[in-house]
Amino acid sequence: MTEQTINVERLEQVIALFGSFDQNIRLIEQSVGVKVINRDTELKIVGEAENVYRGVKVMEGLLSVLARGEPVSEQNVRYILGLVEDGAEDKLSELGKDAVCVTAKGKPVKAKTLGQKKYLDAIAKNTVTIGVGPAGTGKTYLAVAKAVTAFRQKEVSRIILTRPAVEAGEKLGFLPGDLQNKVDPYLRPLYDALFDMLGSETYHKFVERGSIEVAPLAYMRGRTLDDSFIILDEAQNTTREQMKMFLTRMGFGSKVVITGDVTQIDLPRDKVSGLKEAVRVLKGVEDIAVCELTARDVVRHVLVQRIVKAYEDFEARANRRRDR
Repeated sequence: MTEQTINVERLEQVIALFGSFDQNIRLIEQSVGVKVINRDTELKIVGEAENVYRGVKVMEGLLSVLARGEPVSEQNVRYILGLVEDGAEDKLSELGKDAVCVTAKGKPVKAKTLGQKKYLDAIAKNTVTIGVGPAGTGKTYLAVAKAVTAFRQKEVSRIILTRPAVEAGEKLGFLPGDLQNKVDPYLRPLYDALFDMLGSETYHKFVERGSIEVAPLAYMRGRTLDDSFIILDEAQNTTREQMKMFLTRMGFGSKVVITGDVTQIDLPRDKVSGLKEAVRVLKGVEDIAVCELTARDVVRHVLVQRIVKAYEDFEARANRRRDR
């Protein structure tokens, strides 16, 4: 048996590390195979030499999260455990250095995973970025944060957010109201992200000025979008014709982010997803980045990660059976 001691600066940090009812420490002990003993601001990690080494790396990673002023959550713990398991814990220092944006309530928006950091860097460096990944990876939210930052810094004069209004088992005609009322539910996640960043009052002010536009993809046809930050969300539900139409709307001084989850396509079976095709066609084209986020980048409830992973495994088994 081996033991190693970590000295923590403040008792508050120890309390934050342990979590409610010591749930964080129990998770670390079970996952790594060590025992953590606490004496005031001193943490003693006991176990097999290799396990103690991993336990120390996890604790140091969590302390760096606290040093950035962020709370330690179960999601943080599981993510750092995964990094240590992969031998990538040294990359943790890359996270959370700079806030992408500050919300209307003063909360900084930062990358929480290495995949998100890579995605944000790609948006900063390229004119067109395609973000593909499962639900909960922050594809839309981070893109909106980048758009708001560019707008505030006067890098663009407009933010344009769009989605294909594809029915997922329901019929638009049965929804009440006029056309705008019918498509608003499809655009709600975009409204929510903007409200969070700007606040409802500021958002409505910019909409009245024409500085922010949230509209169905069909409204983009025939336009040239100059000096704009344009986000196409739920792009897996575009046809190849719609995707080509959208990509050719881009004008001078504009930046484009396309997001989608290719495992949740609501198109008819005989239609090819414009997003899947765009990833194949545009990969390697200069000034276009393709970022693929994974289940590890999910920042919602841990059960969402497990659901995504279960579906990925199921699809992989089904593909292997088809290949045989």
